[in-house]
Parts: sequence; structure tokens; C-alpha cells
Amino acid sequence: MPFSLYLLALAVFAMGTSEFMLAGLLPSIAAESGVSLGTAGLLTSAFAAGMAVGAPLMAVLARDWPPRRSLFAFVAVFLAAHVVGAVTTEFAVLLVSRVLAALANAGFRGCAARHRFRLARNVPRGGRALRAGHGQCAGGDPVPPERVAPPALGRQLAKPRLVLVIMLAVVVNAVTFGHFTFLAPVVTGVAGLDEWWVPVALMLVGAGSFLGGHLRWPARGLIATAAVLVGSTLIARVLHHASGAPTMAGSYATAALNVGAAVGPVLLSL
Repeated sequence: MPFSLYLLALAVFAMGTSEFMLAGLLPSIAAESGVSLGTAGLLTSAFAAGMAVGAPLMAVLARDWPPRRSLFAFVAVFLAAHVVGAVTTEFAVLLVSRVLAALANAGFRGCAARHRFRLARNVPRGGRALRAGHGQCAGGDPVPPERVAPPALGRQLAKPRLVLVIMLAVVVNAVTFGHFTFLAPVVTGVAGLDEWWVPVALMLVGAGSFLGGHLRWPARGLIATAAVLVGSTLIARVLHHASGAPTMAGSYATAALNVGAAVGPVLLSL
């Protein structure tokens, strides 16, 4: 595997960690910013909204940009947004920094997907590198082109089962991020555990997501275990039901998950 693929994977890992580690810092952020826990939870919604908007927007804007320069620019913006968020004491500034970080994250994922596709084509068993990021990148998923004509494409995307899974993705991610955002106060407050249990709980959530992303649940099992909150499995089901239109279906799944991630914390903060 080319070394640059490992660098791309490391950057995506760092960005993903930045997105999810907020759950463990929420009580401290609320205290330092002088806002309630519910208001601080809107930081998760801001990031998810930025991803939902940034996915198609960055895909269009950065479509013709040089890939390496684009990747560097998006990482620089992502880093700058986090530096600003780390030093500010104003909640409004922190909220804006989360949106900007999400836009940079969305742009990076789209450019990384296209760059990874070019690299993996020349690598034996490169399909694994493509599948590794399938459904998670904004606007530039490295998947085969749609294999159906436009009229048939519409029928592919209008399948009742596909619509059901996409709707389920919104609900599942709303529940996932709604509860995940407020995990720290639940662990230390409701459960009455010490603060060091918060990273343990986060690790357990991550382990569950990792296992869920590597399982292939049958349709009945997926619905029955939706409460386990395995968003990666939902993406896999979307791609399964729209195998003739993987790019469009993948973008729909990504948008649905981010809509749910934005709505969930808002509902719980009310």
C-alpha cells in the first residue's frame, strides 16, 4: 500500500476523533462557556449540520482543485478552526468553529476519496482500500459509476426498502448522537460513576461501532437491533438495496445520518 494512503487514513482518524471526543468534554465546555449542558450539546448538531451542507457543497467547489493542495488546505482549515475553538471562551465563536471544521472535514473526505481511488487502482487488492471508506466520504465516494440509465436510476433510489432504510438511518443517528452527546453527564451524574469512566464508556461505544461496521445483518435483524445503534450497518444496507446506483445512494445515506446527528442533540436539549 502506498504510504500516502496511510497518511489519508491517519487524517480521517484524527478528524473522526475530533468529532466524537466532544462528548467527553461537554461538562467542561458548558462550565467554561457559561452555558447549560443542553446548549453545549448544540455543538454536535452544528458539526453535523456543517457536514450535511458541506458534503455536496465542497464536492462541487473542490471538484477541479489539485488533490494534494486541496487536502492540505482542508487540513489547515480544520486545524485552524480547532485552535480557535480551543482558545476562545465565547460559545458563539466555538459554535462557528465547529461548523467551519465540519465544512473542512467534508471537503477533505471528498478529496481523499478521489485521491485514494487513483492510488488504489494501481495497488493489488486495491478494492479493499476503496471499500474501507465507502459511504463515508462527501461527494466523492470512490465507487463504480452508476450502472443504470437515468430513468432506471430513479427507480433504484425509490425502492420502498431503500427509503425505509434511509428513514431508519435518520432515526438511528438521531438517537445515537442524542445520547452520545450527553454521555459524560449521564456517566458521572445519572450513573454516579467517577470521571475516569467517561473514556471507558467512549471506548465501548467505539468498539461497538467498529463491530457493527464489520457485520452484515439481515434486514429483519437490522430492524430488530436498531436500538444497538449501528450506523455503519445502515450504510451497508443502503448500498445493498441500491447496488446499481452506489454513488447517489451513498450520498443519500451520508446526508441522512448527518441530518439525524443534527436533530438528535437538539431534541434532547429542549
